[in-house]
Formats: sequence, structure tokens, C-alpha cells
Amino acid sequence: MLHKKSSTLRLLSILALSGCFITGLAAVTQAQGTSGLTIFSGVRSENQLGYKLDYSGRLGARDRYHLRIPARKLEFAVSRLVISYPDTFRGTFDPDAIRVEVAGDRIELDDVALDEENRSIEIYPKEPIPADKRVEVVLSNVYNPTQIGTHYFNASIQSPGDLPLTRYVGTWIISIGTND
Repeated sequence: MLHKKSSTLRLLSILALSGCFITGLAAVTQAQGTSGLTIFSGVRSENQLGYKLDYSGRLGARDRYHLRIPARKLEFAVSRLVISYPDTFRGTFDPDAIRVEVAGDRIELDDVALDEENRSIEIYPKEPIPADKRVEVVLSNVYNPTQIGTHYFNASIQSPGDLPLTRYVGTWIISIGTND
């Protein structure tokens, strides 16, 4: 009888701990806004960037993307930010509805160029973005693709100066239609 009671108690403890772990993991994933644990993506974990979709990435619906670049990724000032997206992404962007926030403050942009042929968005701030500052690119009025998919958006920056250097910063692994 004592053995049966301790086995039951042990089982209940394991179930309780498992439940706490799963609940905690779900809360962290939801707050982060990314697709959660990404295995076999081909992108090293230190190169995966965080993002949030305001309207959950519903198929064919309008959405707002918050694409985040942590301060530790920006070792140099930024005069141009380029977001490239794959040809599998069949959504649309509104270049007039793009803004950039640096350390929580919205900055003025000189130009935003949408190059549909090369599948990129080029963002030129009026003043260079200082190094070691958190950046968030907000893409409003995005129309999501009508098919389920995971899309790799790459971020590159260009430093100001006579010899501007272009550097890869990281990748947002964005899932569309997987939360419906």
C-alpha cells in the first residue's frame, strides 16, 4: 500500500512539473511572437531575430509586422537597412506604411524603396541610426499570402561613410497561416 501511494505521488509530481514547464514555454513563445522553438531551420540560433505579427499571420488578411533587431547586432551606425524576402512570400507591402523605431522612439525616414523584382525593402533613415541601439521595423498594411508557409526574411545593414560596408544582421523566420 505504501509503495502504491508513493508511486502515485511521484506520478502526480511529474505531471505537475510537466504542466508547469509546458505552460511556461507557451507563455514565453506567445510573448516573444516568434514561431517558438525552431529546429532544422538552417539558420543558426544566434542569427534568428524576433518578430511579432499583430493579427496572427492569418491567410490573405491584412497584418502588421514588428521586426526586431537587438542592440547587440548593431555594432556600427546604420545608414541603410535592407529587408529581403523570398519569392515564396506572395503577400504585399505598403512602402508608405513603414516606420522605424530606435530604442522605442520613432525616427524620421528619408526614403523607403520597395523593389518587388529583387524582393527587398530598402529603408533610408534621415540620420544614421547609432550603433548599439535596439531597432524595430514596423510594416503596416501588409497583406499576408493566401497559402500556409514559413518565410525567411533577411536583414542587412549598411554603414555610413565613403566606403559603406554591408553586413548581414540576421533572419526573421515568419510563419503565415499556422495559427488558424
